[in-house]
Amino acid sequence: MRIIPAIDIIDRKCVRLSKGDYDTKIIYNENPLEVAKSFEAHGIEYLHLVDLDGAKSSKIVNYKILEQIATQTGLKIDFGGGLKSDDDLRIAFESGANQITGGSIAVKNRAIFEKWISEYGSDKIILGADAKDEKIAVSGWLEDSDEELIPFIQEYQTKGIQYVICTDIAKDGMLEGPSFDLYKKIINQCTVTSSGVEKLAEAKGVKLIASGGISTFDELPKLAELGCEGTIIGKAIYEGRITLKQLENFIIRK
Repeated sequence: MRIIPAIDIIDRKCVRLSKGDYDTKIIYNENPLEVAKSFEAHGIEYLHLVDLDGAKSSKIVNYKILEQIATQTGLKIDFGGGLKSDDDLRIAFESGANQITGGSIAVKNRAIFEKWISEYGSDKIILGADAKDEKIAVSGWLEDSDEELIPFIQEYQTKGIQYVICTDIAKDGMLEGPSFDLYKKIINQCTVTSSGVEKLAEAKGVKLIASGGISTFDELPKLAELGCEGTIIGKAIYEGRITLKQLENFIIRK
């Protein structure tokens, strides 16, 4: 299971929110590049970079920070937040993103998101399936939708999606533990077999990246055992609940 620390950006600073509420913002570091370099120094290879300003304004905003981290570290970055147009996507990839995550766009403009999957490939496009009470939330979690979580993922599997980041919003930033039951349900119900859609017949199932609520190191092996392809860790690192040394040792043991 891949370990993917998160850096969320507001006003060019590294912050964390609770349950996606912008009013709960805590600034942890004013230099996101410094944070990214500390991750890399402990053997971490991946980074989840979220442009919260972009998510709120519905266009990419903090691409210069993406470019800075991409050019000054070797981290493989998945980038999300505010990607709504072909131009946003181009800027993200040109700024050094290895993958992009589309959440709101996958709900509000399916045609363009499906076009991105087709043009860039399923290894470059991640589906952001963030949910509250198993309903998809959009626009930086400021809006609810009527989309049911698991059918939403299943439908995009038929369009070629493999990677899915799922955050249970009720857990995000609360340090109360991840949604093990929800992730198990997704993995069990979003596994494609030979009886599935023809073009997905070779797929083994969703590559689920768990996000939200990680609070202790002991939760990581449990997520790996469930079959999660990766896990995103944010506040637990910044609050010292999980140390970078622990993550380094976990990566080495793999």
